[in-house]
Amino acid sequence: MKSLPFLTVNDESISIEEAVKYLQASGKLGQFIGDILRQHIIEQEIRTRDDIEIGTAITEQAIIDFRLSNQLTDPQSFQEWLNRNNTDYTTFHTSVAFGYKLEKLKAVVTEPKLQEYFIERKIFLDRVVISRIVVNNRELADELQIQIEEGGSFEQLAREYSTTEDRIVNGIMGVISRGSLPDTIRAVIDVATPGQLLGPLEMVGGASLQGEGPYGLFRVEQFLPASLEDTQIKQALQNELFDKWLAEKIQKLTVKLQVS
Repeated sequence: MKSLPFLTVNDESISIEEAVKYLQASGKLGQFIGDILRQHIIEQEIRTRDDIEIGTAITEQAIIDFRLSNQLTDPQSFQEWLNRNNTDYTTFHTSVAFGYKLEKLKAVVTEPKLQEYFIERKIFLDRVVISRIVVNNRELADELQIQIEEGGSFEQLAREYSTTEDRIVNGIMGVISRGSLPDTIRAVIDVATPGQLLGPLEMVGGASLQGEGPYGLFRVEQFLPASLEDTQIKQALQNELFDKWLAEKIQKLTVKLQVS
């Protein structure tokens, strides 16, 4: 039986068997199959579940908003945009509706575990703004601590003495995830108040915030605690949970690649 063309390139047909061989040779066959399985599960869930239906009005309003924001209210302009993107209105409408259904599926699947997962990940989601001075011996660190406590400028001393590159910005490290801090440093920072000088702290084995300097003076500038009220954080956690859910679904499938 002759295989039907999968693609036609410059009038030359590429069969599905050849396409699979190309993917296999490039090392992308597994990813390709994984994407198919992922989409298959999503489509199946959307088709069979009753708790993710959306009204047509939502889709229609989304399309209206899209056309308004992209200056495509004129029917001819909108049609030209559809043509440029190799689609038609029916396909575009289906795509918009699918996007809403996918987001609703994510919400339904992840909602029971979202709060628990947030608590589990919170240490990495909480952030803190820190400044530091890192030097190579304890005596200098002690001297700098005394100078700062007596009114010396943390920023100036950071520029003059710190061995890390952030000395050029007065020792400000910027926003750091609490989970990325070494345990000994995080324990001290967690009970500090903004503006409080901490240290000198020994950074054993170079396992410091950036792996440089054995002694550090730190100052907490601001705490930025994570919250599920933050839309970006909530969406990121939903995506992580949804990917785990999909992976578990895929692992339970029996998949056979049938290429004649």
